[in-house]
Amino acid sequence: MRKIAVAAGIFAFFLAGSASAKELTAVASFTVLADMVQQVGGAHVHVKSLVGPNGDPHVYEPTPSDADALAHADLVFVSGLGLEGWIDRLISSSGTKGKIIVASDGIAARTMVDEDDGPTKGKTITDPHAWNSAANGAIYAANIEKALIDADPEDAADIKASGDRYIAQLRDLDAWARKEIDAVPKARRKVITSHDAFSYLGAAYGISFLAPQGVSSEAEPTAAQVAALIRQIRAEKVKTVFIENQTDPRLVTQVAREGGAKIGGELYPEALSKADQPASTYVKAFTYNIETLKAGMLGK
Repeated sequence: MRKIAVAAGIFAFFLAGSASAKELTAVASFTVLADMVQQVGGAHVHVKSLVGPNGDPHVYEPTPSDADALAHADLVFVSGLGLEGWIDRLISSSGTKGKIIVASDGIAARTMVDEDDGPTKGKTITDPHAWNSAANGAIYAANIEKALIDADPEDAADIKASGDRYIAQLRDLDAWARKEIDAVPKARRKVITSHDAFSYLGAAYGISFLAPQGVSSEAEPTAAQVAALIRQIRAEKVKTVFIENQTDPRLVTQVAREGGAKIGGELYPEALSKADQPASTYVKAFTYNIETLKAGMLGK
């Protein structure tokens, strides 16, 4: 009788364990967000990123397989703040019943006047690149944690533990970045990037960013705007220009050459790298960006 009771107990234990081992199916709009969801959810979530590594979320064109992925998703994570101009149409066409989570909820959004030719020229627009401040990244992670727990309450304790660890890691990363950039003389904290993707990073850590393109890499600057930027680079003695992994480097390289600045390296503002490259997670990308910016501004 005792052996039967023990066996029954073991069976009940494994049955209970398997019942709680739920795996949510999630879709995220781009790689940074997909990594955050995976870091928080761990084994309790399977995540697909619509925009792939080194892909541009501004100009992405969804595929039929994307619509199919959304149709079968428990949760759909978007960054919001106007980043994914194509996502609403995709959600509508997919017929998804999955809950839509806007990961940037609670972020103090930054705005700017659009100076690029187009329908929003002269209007105040929102900068969508909020995750480029690690403190904002922690807000994203907290929103993701809540969404996953709401969808999978049986595994709440496990998700909360991994989510809280990740949030703490991002807050530590924010403090580290401040110390790293504080070591750069203020007069050297001026750089050029391909497009306006770093205003949150600049505000958080004290760097002045200039760019030939606006908040969207889709924007095409005029010849007059490029000429004005080159004059500004010369006048303000900006020494360093950075290219971006997901954009064509030719324009910013031309600006650097004509402005008398040097290329300081490649940054990852809104797309993670492939697994064998240096920015395959949000933490790695953020760390790489800060280290690359610091070295470039110091002329190393």
